[in-house]
Amino acid sequence: MWHVENFESLDLHILEEIYRLRVSVFIVEQECAYQEIDGKDPVSTHIYKTDDSGISAYLRIVHESPVSIGRVIVREDQRGTGLGRELMKKAMDYVDSYHAGELIYLHGQAHLEKYYQSFGFKTVSDMHLEDDIPHYHMEYRK
Repeated sequence: MWHVENFESLDLHILEEIYRLRVSVFIVEQECAYQEIDGKDPVSTHIYKTDDSGISAYLRIVHESPVSIGRVIVREDQRGTGLGRELMKKAMDYVDSYHAGELIYLHGQAHLEKYYQSFGFKTVSDMHLEDDIPHYHMEYRK
């Protein structure tokens, strides 16, 4: 089941599961030491899908200037199933509905550049390293 929620409407157990999933992938799996809980969740819309095993896909849309999409994640056992494409479609439907005409920012890992481009994002920077992982700054405007 898909969920689109603001921070205040997140159940505490769901919030803990979101944090656990983000830390599991971005800190442990990718071996990056950074401040995962960064204070932006309260100003974000959280889009996630649940299944019998919990949260299977997640991202957040941060309502700052510019609006940004981040923390895009698919649980390891669901990767390669098309779930990531469904997740980004939900995000793009949201930004097209609530932020039409606005600049939408994304800081994407380089190996996902073409994936994000398939949703209309344009690469606007040279490749650079963040936590030893190649990234690009990307932007979208409908």
